[in-house]
Amino acid sequence: KCFKGNQLVKFPKKQKHKLVVLQKIAEQFSREKRYSEKEINQMLELFYPDYVTIRRYLIDYGFLDRKENGSEYWVK
Repeated sequence: KCFKGNQLVKFPKKQKHKLVVLQKIAEQFSREKRYSEKEINQMLELFYPDYVTIRRYLIDYGFLDRKENGSEYWVK
């Protein structure tokens, strides 16, 4: 099990498990809102200390998108 409550205890190595974890995290973001990088980082840090890795995976796996300069993020 990767979560203890809402806190991610460890980030899974298996692809299938990564997708489940990333989906659960992505669901915490509003589809109607544009987020700054600071807001994204603050929210992700609530789940897992290494929020930079989580943010990168959310983008790489297509859950979030961002402006080229990283100034704005949104749910895809």
